Amino acid sequence: MPADLHGDVIDDLGRRIVAGELPDGEILTLAQLESEYGASRTLVREAVRVLESMGMLASRRRVGITVQPRARWDEFDPKLIQWTLAGPQRQQHLEALMELRVAVEPMAAALAARRASDEQRIEIRRLAEVLDDLGRRELGDTPEYLDADLRFHALVLTASGNPLLAALERPVHEVLTGRTRLGMHPSTPAPGTLEQHLRVAVEIAGGDADAAEQNSREHLRGVWHEILPESP
Repeated sequence: MPADLHGDVIDDLGRRIVAGELPDGEILTLAQLESEYGASRTLVREAVRVLESMGMLASRRRVGITVQPRARWDEFDPKLIQWTLAGPQRQQHLEALMELRVAVEPMAAALAARRASDEQRIEIRRLAEVLDDLGRRELGDTPEYLDADLRFHALVLTASGNPLLAALERPVHEVLTGRTRLGMHPSTPAPGTLEQHLRVAVEIAGGDADAAEQNSREHLRGVWHEILPESP
């Protein structure tokens, strides 16, 4: 597949590895990749370096470029999340990402209720009201709703005051974006979703950490169950 841009090679090679077309232990060479992609040695080498930084490839002299087991990959890398959601493991990865959110976002909401600045509390409340308005107008699958949802959850993580929780904004961003891109977000949010956003915002604004944590958990568990496959 001819490719003129280094990003094209990264994306295609990354997707092939994630999809299992290039399995763990597969040996590649620069010459082979140059031929496959119709790209220069410099471009291919740069693409390999990017994938090495993500833990997906490893280069050794006299061995070649080896595809690495998934346990070594940087699972929080936005590109890796995108490739996985576009591949055969989409459902499993969506569930894994939601399990992560259920585990950590309620704690972020509780901490935000204790630590958020006045400006952050006001903005979290405003974003929840924007989501409520858009959702009630059956615009839950629009870019406007997605933008407000991304900013709401990112701000709650940031307002926690915990830099490790704030760093989880990347995978949260990708799972929210991925659900919308894949047509999995309804135009009318599931019953309770809008109200729970508002409750979490009100509780953060009012400094009620326990209630913020509880309602955040209820909201996220509801979303988690939405993406689970139906039982036969």
